[in-house]
Amino acid sequence: MKLANPAPVGLFAFALTTWLLSLVNADFLSGASVPLILAMAFAFGGSIQIIVGVMEFVKGNTFGVAAFGGYGAFWWSFALFEEFFLRHVPASAVSWYLVVWAAFSITLWISSFAINWALNATLFAAWVTLLFLAAAPVFGDHTLTVLGGYGGLVTAVLAFYLATATLLNEIHGRTILAVGDRIKLSPVFDPLIRSL
Repeated sequence: MKLANPAPVGLFAFALTTWLLSLVNADFLSGASVPLILAMAFAFGGSIQIIVGVMEFVKGNTFGVAAFGGYGAFWWSFALFEEFFLRHVPASAVSWYLVVWAAFSITLWISSFAINWALNATLFAAWVTLLFLAAAPVFGDHTLTVLGGYGGLVTAVLAFYLATATLLNEIHGRTILAVGDRIKLSPVFDPLIRSL
């Protein structure tokens, strides 16, 4: 029995939730929109990605388990924090929260060199976005939040493209939208990346 590929719905969950939150961070939507984004974070960004992570476990995909399980937990923790704990947390703690998620994203990004260009670009944009957002509370500079919002929009569009490509390519049994091959860095770095 062939198992269905859960990755497209997980990628769409990541993309759409990131897209909505980034609209707030980039000042396209007001803070009054946050309750809608929290609902999206719980239901789609969080829960669906965790379910997809479990499905990737069944398929034996370690990267999928780490990425979808991790980002699903990120969205749950973000929504819980925003809803229940925001007022009692110092800015430096918020910054560190985002830094550790950036570190997680950097680890996935390095691992993605062995997968494809589209995933690698998405994860690169994700960790850069998180670092902009992490810097904002420390420096008290809203411009960094806005830059993080724009970075999040780039991340969301890249993830949406990857989700669409994965879905279309699998349904049609051929490449409709290219995602690129695994990245070959150099004779020196390529064996190192493959060993990770």
